[in-house]
Amino acid sequence: MFIQMLAAAATTAAPQNKFGFVEALQAGGFIAYATVTILGIMSFGSFYIMFTKLFEQSKVLNQAKDIRATFWRAATLREGVAKLEKNSAFRQVAEDGLAAEEQHGKMVDSMEAHDWLHGSLARSEAAVNSKLASGLPFLATVGATSPFVGLFGTVVGIYRALIAIGLSGSASIDKVAGPVGEALIMTALGLLVAVPAVLAYNWLQARNKKISEQLNSFSTDLLANINSKGAVRPATAAAPAAAKPAAAAPAAAKK
Repeated sequence: MFIQMLAAAATTAAPQNKFGFVEALQAGGFIAYATVTILGIMSFGSFYIMFTKLFEQSKVLNQAKDIRATFWRAATLREGVAKLEKNSAFRQVAEDGLAAEEQHGKMVDSMEAHDWLHGSLARSEAAVNSKLASGLPFLATVGATSPFVGLFGTVVGIYRALIAIGLSGSASIDKVAGPVGEALIMTALGLLVAVPAVLAYNWLQARNKKISEQLNSFSTDLLANINSKGAVRPATAAAPAAAKPAAAAPAAAKK
């Protein structure tokens, strides 16, 4: 009997909350669910792109460390290419440069040959940069539009609050708390989706710029090396050691 009285008292002391997140969605109906679903898709897509692009960039930045340590220390460019990873972005640029070298001998004018080789390397750089930049426009779009998607839910919530006030004839808190709470939730969700997307976009763009600079530097060194027939190498890359000449045979003893 005593336990039943305590349970009844607890039920009376703790009334059920009718203004939670789920209750707000249920009250908002189709529009509220649609808004939350769209924001959820935007958020999932943003984090997916952020992590995949971060992995790709980290891989290319690690590949850049092998350029001066392995590639430029090889005796020939083809030997250096063989030492790079199979899917390396720098290997792609080097292979495109070697392919252009094989074809640029067909150019009659030396200036045309230089332009052909330079253009081939530039196209290879652009292909790598374009691949790294894929997906970033989605982050920019999410960062720019998700606050307005949340604002749409906010406007609908405020509209529902005004309707509740008009029907009841009074602006009592029990009439407007649900719609106003729904409006604030939509605003918060829009910002929660937009802020990480904008931060990720700016951060990944900065890393892409760093990679682009490294690719451009490598392409310039490669162009100079090919045009000079291997005579020009980066200053920090030691040239392969030349084979020591065989020791001269001792002079024949004089008779």
